[in-house]
Amino acid sequence: MRKPPLDPALPGPRLGRLGLILAQVVVVALFAALGARLWYLQVPMADHYRELARANHHQELVVPATRGQILDSSGRPMVNNRTELVVSADYHELRGMDDGGEEVLTELAEVIDVPVQDLQQRMRLCGPEVERPCWPGSPYQPVTLADDVEAPVALQIMERSEDFPGITAQAQALREYPYGEHAGQILGYLQPVTQEELEARDELRTQFTGIDQVGRDGLEAVYDDELRGTPGLRTLGVNNHGEVMEVISERAPVSGRHLITHLDMNVQKVAEQALKEGMENARPKNIADSGAAVVLDVKNGGVVAMASLPTYDPTIWEGGVDQQTFDEILSEEAGEPLLSRAVQGTYPPGSTFKVSSMLAAVEDGASLRSTYACPGSVSLAGQSYENYAGAGQGSISLKQAIVASCNTVFYNFGYQMWKKDGGLHPEGDPDETMAETARELGFGSPTGIDLPYETGGRVPDREWKRTFWEETREVNCERAETGYPDVEDPSAAAYMKQLAHEHCVQGFEWRANEAINFSIGQGDVLVSPLQLATAYAAIANGGTVYEPRVVRALAEADGSGAEEIEPTVKSELSADDETLTYLQDALTEVTKSGTGRGAFADFPQDQVSVAGKTGSADAEGRDVSSWFASYAPADDPQYAVAVMVSQGGTGGETAGPIAAEIYKGIYGFDPTEGSEGVEQGEPLLPGGVPHDELPTIHDDGSIETLEP
Repeated sequence: MRKPPLDPALPGPRLGRLGLILAQVVVVALFAALGARLWYLQVPMADHYRELARANHHQELVVPATRGQILDSSGRPMVNNRTELVVSADYHELRGMDDGGEEVLTELAEVIDVPVQDLQQRMRLCGPEVERPCWPGSPYQPVTLADDVEAPVALQIMERSEDFPGITAQAQALREYPYGEHAGQILGYLQPVTQEELEARDELRTQFTGIDQVGRDGLEAVYDDELRGTPGLRTLGVNNHGEVMEVISERAPVSGRHLITHLDMNVQKVAEQALKEGMENARPKNIADSGAAVVLDVKNGGVVAMASLPTYDPTIWEGGVDQQTFDEILSEEAGEPLLSRAVQGTYPPGSTFKVSSMLAAVEDGASLRSTYACPGSVSLAGQSYENYAGAGQGSISLKQAIVASCNTVFYNFGYQMWKKDGGLHPEGDPDETMAETARELGFGSPTGIDLPYETGGRVPDREWKRTFWEETREVNCERAETGYPDVEDPSAAAYMKQLAHEHCVQGFEWRANEAINFSIGQGDVLVSPLQLATAYAAIANGGTVYEPRVVRALAEADGSGAEEIEPTVKSELSADDETLTYLQDALTEVTKSGTGRGAFADFPQDQVSVAGKTGSADAEGRDVSSWFASYAPADDPQYAVAVMVSQGGTGGETAGPIAAEIYKGIYGFDPTEGSEGVEQGEPLLPGGVPHDELPTIHDDGSIETLEP
């Protein structure tokens, strides 16, 4: 029988065999892929999964390192550590509870005898709209609820852990300040790590222990990495219930390094006490609202003491600061005690600035052997300028111009240099000798001190004036149109409107009166007490401007060695030896027959001669501020001392006597009363010079202080 023909739409034998082959290929490919995957998991990824498996039975704990101490030059601890029992809460665990942790906090409040409302406030994260107390750190670290907890209370919390979920009680190292508020602004303080810091600082994030704190100001902030040390790592073997079975491995933490500073706490206390008493003596005749005193080693820039008032006690930050205290330390009414007037405060320096103007005048061609007219007043560029108290002295030398602080001599210098530079419309690049000399002395830029938030002051010149005009032109032009409707006095309002018009149209011009006032440290020039001390230290040591330095060495906590920080030279004065010697002789005479003689009337200059300069500075809307800048001994300089009292009167009546008291303390000439712990009549430094050697740190961590 004949077979019917095959339907071409149906698969034939050949197609069936092809499908079988394809199926076999697919199966082989799947087995190959599976085999490759198994090889990948067992060979290249073996270590990874071995670690994961190991982690199921191991737990790694970061062990905090002991923070380094901050020592004075003799080895006396200014900041050290103490251990307290601290009760903390896990922010996310408590907030994740149905009642936000209220029941747990209520139970805890009864145990630690703290109102539950206080605990709830401490659990809040700080922010612009949140009043203190609140938590200033990261929400991912334990929130401190109570510190200095008694041991039985902490033990009760640990034993009843099921009643206090999210709550821990453990020992924590806290900073201790044996000298209280003394040097508080220099030392700084610690605060919990914020989330922003964890994200920005790799060394914090990768070694975070959960209870870390960081330096917020002063040396604590600048040397945070060195003080912090290196955390340890402990690997624990745990069972399925999380119970610790054994310690598998342990890497001990490395303690942070100690800071050995140039500071001498006895000199620091005398400087603070002298400043405090000097400000009190200036009242009620003067406002004397704030002040600063700086003591530098002229041979290396070391900061021996640095006082600033008002000040504060760094211990206020421990356990969280309340809103009232927080507002107070930031308020103008309290004098903004967080602000270091020595480093961050800038003011017109008055006649203490004449050392710069004299060097500039000599650089510009003035002769050390000539005489100069010192009338009671002088008319320059259509305006009259007077000497202090209107007194004239005839024809005098440059030396006498410094000794007697003759303003009119320096007015002429400022005006003549302004004219020589081209006046209002100079051609090309003017020399600006007055401004350049000031910058050479370190004015107009940060000194480079190892403290945060330093301000650079201001050295005004033509370039600065144009920049300032560009920044303020829009406001001045608007005021030139609208005037000052809020000013009640019509004549004052009209004057201010006219002034705004001039600043709008011609505010870029560096005028004669500005150059003239600049020459005596008035007008737009601003300096800090630290800058002034640095400049006088350079004059004392023969022309080297050092960067001031608080820390002298970094020492290992186990006594294995110390790394000294070499002095850093910022610049060298271009003045020759003859000019500097001439200026030094003039400054030496100021305290004997010049404007500083009253302040040093009872100072034994036959034993230690002091060279210095008084200054009395005016500022718009403020009373006269008092300055005194100096160094001693005049014949072999060791220390530079600069003192400023804001709105404190003349330099000779307020700042000068404060400096004299500081020198008395250094050299043992009846130091100021009230300096706790300082023996009266004993020099605070051996032989009147800093220690050559460093204090000894033994391998057991003990510190051997140097004898005075």
